[in-house]
Amino acid sequence: MKLSCLWFACVLILASSSLAQRLPETATPENYKLSFTPDFAKSSFRGEETIRLRLLKPAAQVVLNAVDINFEEVTVTAGKSSQTAKVSLDKQNEQATLSVDHTLPAGPVTIQIKYAGILNEQLRGFYLGKQDNGHRYAATQFEATDARRAFPSFDEPAYKATFDLTIVADKGMTVISNTKPLSDVASPSADKHTVHFATTPKMSCYLLAFVIGDFEFIEGSADGIPIRVYTNPGKKDLATFALATAEHTLHYYDHYFGIKYPYGKLDLIGLSDFGPGAMENTACITYREALLLLDEKHASVDAKKYVASVIAHEMAHQWFGDLVTMQWWNDLWLNEGFATWMSSKPIEAWKPEWHVELNDVRDTTQALNADSLENTHPIHQEARTADEILELADVITYDKTASVLRMLEFYLGEDTFRAGVNAYLRKHAYGNAAAADFWNSMTQVSKKPVDKIMSTFVEQPGPPFVSVKAQCQGSSGEVDLEQQRYTYDRAKFEVGNDQLWDVPICMQSAAGNPSQKCELLSRKHQDVPLSACSPWVDANAGAHGYYRSGYDAEALRSLAKNAESSLSPADRMMLLSDVWASVHVDRNKIGDYLVVADGLQSDRTPQVMNVMVTQLEYIGRYLITDSDQQAYRSWVRNLLAPVAADVGWEKKPGESEETESLRGHLMRGLGGVAHDPATEALAQKLSEQALDDPFSVDPELAANALPVAAADGDAAFYDKVLEHLKTAKTPQQKTLYQQTLVAFTNPALVTRTLNYASSEARSQDSDLIIGRVMRNPHAEKIAWDFVRSRWGSSEKSDNAFGGASAAALVASTGTFCDSEMRDQVKQFFTSHPVPTAERRLKQALEQIGYCIDMKDRQGPQLASWLQSQGSHAGR
Repeated sequence: MKLSCLWFACVLILASSSLAQRLPETATPENYKLSFTPDFAKSSFRGEETIRLRLLKPAAQVVLNAVDINFEEVTVTAGKSSQTAKVSLDKQNEQATLSVDHTLPAGPVTIQIKYAGILNEQLRGFYLGKQDNGHRYAATQFEATDARRAFPSFDEPAYKATFDLTIVADKGMTVISNTKPLSDVASPSADKHTVHFATTPKMSCYLLAFVIGDFEFIEGSADGIPIRVYTNPGKKDLATFALATAEHTLHYYDHYFGIKYPYGKLDLIGLSDFGPGAMENTACITYREALLLLDEKHASVDAKKYVASVIAHEMAHQWFGDLVTMQWWNDLWLNEGFATWMSSKPIEAWKPEWHVELNDVRDTTQALNADSLENTHPIHQEARTADEILELADVITYDKTASVLRMLEFYLGEDTFRAGVNAYLRKHAYGNAAAADFWNSMTQVSKKPVDKIMSTFVEQPGPPFVSVKAQCQGSSGEVDLEQQRYTYDRAKFEVGNDQLWDVPICMQSAAGNPSQKCELLSRKHQDVPLSACSPWVDANAGAHGYYRSGYDAEALRSLAKNAESSLSPADRMMLLSDVWASVHVDRNKIGDYLVVADGLQSDRTPQVMNVMVTQLEYIGRYLITDSDQQAYRSWVRNLLAPVAADVGWEKKPGESEETESLRGHLMRGLGGVAHDPATEALAQKLSEQALDDPFSVDPELAANALPVAAADGDAAFYDKVLEHLKTAKTPQQKTLYQQTLVAFTNPALVTRTLNYASSEARSQDSDLIIGRVMRNPHAEKIAWDFVRSRWGSSEKSDNAFGGASAAALVASTGTFCDSEMRDQVKQFFTSHPVPTAERRLKQALEQIGYCIDMKDRQGPQLASWLQSQGSHAGR
């Protein structure tokens, strides 16, 4: 599953607060025969089910998972004896106990159930959605614990079985599932047709899927596997990029893995209403439209990268997750982390000019940031309740795991790592695996201590911080390395702790042959000799490592002078991130960071610029006082204006798509951070032009110009944006106009955006929009008051915003930087708990506290540094 991170909100969608009580280990399912007859008008469905299972020991009861299921008739058969079962429901544990009068012998048992269920509108289980043309459709979303809402089942990942599915649908409706249809015939009722599907491979319940509605498709193939991309009516022209991506990706995976694509077809389906970003149902992958469809001719390169990466992620799941499934949700990383790690490979091979390896570095830095909170969690984390399971779907499970895997791959070498992965897949195909299964396979293949390395990164929280001290001894050199856990908690970081990792470290320097030296740091202190003395040492060569590097001020000055000439773009991104982390805990001063940023003035890499501008935004929002605002803006303007002058604001013949991204970041930096009058005027001009003709302005530039213009936008400008949002033709246009609405600062217009989000936006977008407004420094208090005033005003007492999860709103409070608002957040969510966001609340309160501390410490130092720069600051 790929969570929707359109604005990096990473929403946990639609969780229940019930216990994920484990089923008793008394039976194992072998096959489900399922028949569904949905009734859209009544928002309900009828189901018939036959479960073939094997009873492990004699019993008079069989326990299944079931929620919102009305059991009508249950028959249990063992041998030639059939009994009518009594059903007792445990709503809290989401279980149904089927009891018979006479004990069933161990061995084959068949359960037949007739029942009725609900077609809900909560984007979970078996649910109803609405297309843009007003037509309704039905779809499924079963991960993690919602298959039980569609059929009584052994709804745990370890209980794999085959499925035989039949759907009775309205005449003319398309029906799609995991396998190819065997037959599609008219039903006895003239307005229905019945579709029978081929038996599925052995898989977990949460990977079963079916979609029923008005859809069209385009099709292609790769390596003999037919591929279809399904869309809502009138949108199949937006599916060509997705089809090309899927074709290339499947071919790449077929050659990478030792097991070729194991299913007979592949369908990708874009849905208007869908909770997660995407879901890896076996051979029937479902997506939000914005993560599958785009106008290839006019979409930005970043939009293409994002859609391609999501497609590649879900397709990687066909091996990591579907073919080999984690034993239990505490090892969700075996699914999600592997799919995240793998997703860059086919895209990098297909589009090397996109430099997706730098997006991997960005993801590593984001994982390091999240992992630096005290309320982080280990990659392998116990999960007992449905809420705890859903809370695991976060940046740690996805991006930290992927980062650790990339580090391990670099340490072992690509060929060895690949051999270990394929050995793991072959051994556990169509079965389940746990953490040790993976690293034991890797250890056996590589003959290196992978089990020790992985256990230190998987089983304990937080990232290592590696302090680097280089010194010369005659003509040779030496680097003293010291490790400890990094945390944003300054007091705890200064004291240190006893955590240790086995860290594969690769260093590079200006001197020596070879220029890189790799070591396994397994002790608290470790001295590493260098063949020559060097004025600087970069402790994370290639940015492959999952750790923070710490340098003193003198070393940073030397690195800053040589960064553009001697460090790769990946190294420069990691250097900016590492220095910023040291500033957080007062190990470096804010001036040290600004020296490094100034040293990268001539950098033309958009990914490096993005990291820098994001950090400059933070400084401008939180650390600058009103009296120093103009001095800071002048410094940022002097830093970025020469780059903008060199690149220019208009596209040049033959330039790369990456340059378009660079312009967008420059617009954000000069217009949004420096408030450069000329850039703000340009943003207004480009915004008006883009609203008059959406295709007349480069999409990356428009995506940044519109929010800059909206910051001072009036009601007339707002009305234009809102009208364009309501008539948007592509998912990317819709996202662009939503991002623009949340950037307005006029209080009346902010309130209009909040009202639109809560009353008109689709439920999956509502909390994303409101959360984004909460992240707008000029609108945060209005949005926070709005959320509190509307909380609990809907049918669901814990959520008033269209049925979507409140976890996103909890997370958004982490951008506050005010002690009074921190107290309000703590008090409000204590009295209005959100079970799916208990950790997120702790993290948000942490983030607010660290921001307040950093502002108090670094704010005065920043003021002094700016004063020392004088009128020519930054140059």
